Amino acid sequence: MRTATIKRTTSETDILVELNLDGTGSYDVSTGIGFLDHMVEQLSRHSLIDLKVKVKGDLHIDQHHTAEDSAIAIGEALTKALGDRKGITRYGTAYAPMDETLTRVAIDISGRPYLVWRSELSQPRLGEMDSELFEHWFHSFALAAGITLHVETLYGRNNHHIVESAYKALARALRIAVEIDPRKADAVPSTKGTLGGHGN
Repeated sequence: MRTATIKRTTSETDILVELNLDGTGSYDVSTGIGFLDHMVEQLSRHSLIDLKVKVKGDLHIDQHHTAEDSAIAIGEALTKALGDRKGITRYGTAYAPMDETLTRVAIDISGRPYLVWRSELSQPRLGEMDSELFEHWFHSFALAAGITLHVETLYGRNNHHIVESAYKALARALRIAVEIDPRKADAVPSTKGTLGGHGN
């Protein structure tokens, strides 16, 4: 089983993440931010990655640390569960339409963290969550997971739809990329024989 548990405690947050790459999309999420809970639940459901995420954060200050640290912990759990990455498909691309919105996500589980974010939000908050934190969540997740992550909303107006389609597209792309390729189940998908660093 490709599973991982991450416990991350700082002066700002106390986080537990349990992750199973070969799950069914079951989730148990509580970050203290309702809209973020909803998005992480979408990530789990549509990737078929089981996720338990429990966060106690300094929300009396603001939401920044909770959003950032939860993304870091989920990313760390993902990379830990992947292990040596042997047999994975590695690349994944997905489109997620949601009413008038269409978002595309492409990922490479490369060991080279990078985010390209091309999604514009026109309102300062969604629910009680600061809109600027969504890009930051994706950035923190990409860095911790060691993945190259491109997120682009091709068109859309409704801010809720834009953000939710980004999480759903990420989920679908991850579902593809973490799958074991039966034709190469015993090999790391890189000419170098390892994933991490330039030129893999």
